[in-house]
Amino acid sequence: MNFPLGFWDISLWLAIAAVILLISSELLSPRYGKINIQLNKKRLRTAAIAVTVLFVVTIAVRVVNIILTL
Repeated sequence: MNFPLGFWDISLWLAIAAVILLISSELLSPRYGKINIQLNKKRLRTAAIAVTVLFVVTIAVRVVNIILTL
């Protein structure tokens, strides 16, 4: 059985997730709305940076693959 997502799909998903996490970590207030949920901005920013690093790694793998096939 084949994995339904290709390398390009995973890279695109990581890029979108990184952008959403980075924007939300910068724009959301620590107390969101009137509910009693507190957002940990440091943890959200750390997750955003981790996803961004994973995205950059996928891009590096693609570049290395292109260079090696030449």
